[in-house]
Amino acid sequence: MAVIGGFSNITKVPELRRRIAFSLGILAIYRAGVFITTPGVDRNVMKSVISQQGGLLGLFNLFSGGALENLSIFALGIMPYISASIIMQLLGMVSKQVEEMKKEGEAGRRKLEQYTRYGTILLSAFQSFGVALYLEGLNDADMGGGNFGDVVQNSGWPFRLMTMITLTTGTALIMWLGEQSTERGIGNGISLIIFASIVSGIPSGMGQYWSANAGQIEPLTIAILLAVIMTAVAMCVFFEKAQRQVPIQYARRQVGRHIYGGRSAHLPLKVNMASMIPPIFASSLLLFPTTLANFNIPGMTRFAASLNRGDWVFHTLFGALVIFFCFFYTAVTFQPVDVADNLKKQQANIPGIRPGRHTAEYLDRVLTRLTVGGSIYVAVICVVPAVISQALRVPFQFGGTSLMIVVGVALETVSQIEAHLITRSYEGLTGPQVTRLSGRRAT
Repeated sequence: MAVIGGFSNITKVPELRRRIAFSLGILAIYRAGVFITTPGVDRNVMKSVISQQGGLLGLFNLFSGGALENLSIFALGIMPYISASIIMQLLGMVSKQVEEMKKEGEAGRRKLEQYTRYGTILLSAFQSFGVALYLEGLNDADMGGGNFGDVVQNSGWPFRLMTMITLTTGTALIMWLGEQSTERGIGNGISLIIFASIVSGIPSGMGQYWSANAGQIEPLTIAILLAVIMTAVAMCVFFEKAQRQVPIQYARRQVGRHIYGGRSAHLPLKVNMASMIPPIFASSLLLFPTTLANFNIPGMTRFAASLNRGDWVFHTLFGALVIFFCFFYTAVTFQPVDVADNLKKQQANIPGIRPGRHTAEYLDRVLTRLTVGGSIYVAVICVVPAVISQALRVPFQFGGTSLMIVVGVALETVSQIEAHLITRSYEGLTGPQVTRLSGRRAT
């Protein structure tokens, strides 16, 4: 009852109501665009290709909310924006100009966002051209499309240019919708769009399972599936909320008659510092061989075909890339040297650790150990449920990658809703006797 009462508090805050309504409106616009087909293609044939090949195409179709199988204007999804964001973060490690922008505060952040938008457009144009060539190749029986009919009605440069313009514009629109939702809605707009894409595929996945089994429900399969989902959700909640609290002691200093400092605090380091970025970026990178195969690069066609099957090659590469990007993204986003310098400027230190270089080395060791556990968790949660779902012949929408993203976005969004409620003297979503989502009793 306390949780129900907490949700009822949402209606008592006008600003929160407006933000939630705005986010829902953005998601409605996005879902409507998923069903607008790109000119010159037959989406019914594409649906047959996706259902037959699955694997990487099924994963990409999952993240796009079915836009790929519908050959929609949103077929590229939000992947180009995520890739451009990571590229800009990488440039911050090698370019002094980008690094200086990061230190300029709000003005620098706006410049970086603008460059990220430009990068998104360039990546979308390149990927959309690859998609156009891929769709034309599906007309051949060797690519799988000729068995069902021609995907593209009239091949050639007019179709390629139209596809490039349509898909690039669609990605730009998704990017704008996500930014508007982040600014004027609740939660992270880009994450909510991915969340909506995954959740929207669950009903169709259940329908596919029902039709594949001729309407006969297998109780043992359903029980195993539910157990896997519940275990995966519990693991996601545990690891996404898990933190290592590094103690920090501030030195005392006297200014006039007043004494400042002398207090203790903690530096929270998450076990999964990279959050949901590694599986998203790993899946985007695995799609790259398919794009190269469309340019007739030697060896890429066979390699892309092995990835599209979704067998052990795909799962092994996917898990390895997830672990790599966990370490890589953590190293990009968290700089122990900068954190140690900031602590030194604030006259703070970790008890038993000398300020400066020794503090940076200590934080690097702690973060490395945390990332080892976090990367293994992300790889297991992304690969194992997917393997089990394939063994049980259930739809890929129930895979571990989708569960981790859904749980992560849900936790983030609920935390922001609670923050809005608590700042306005409400009790939050968990009621008066429990603070936040961690379950700690109020004192």
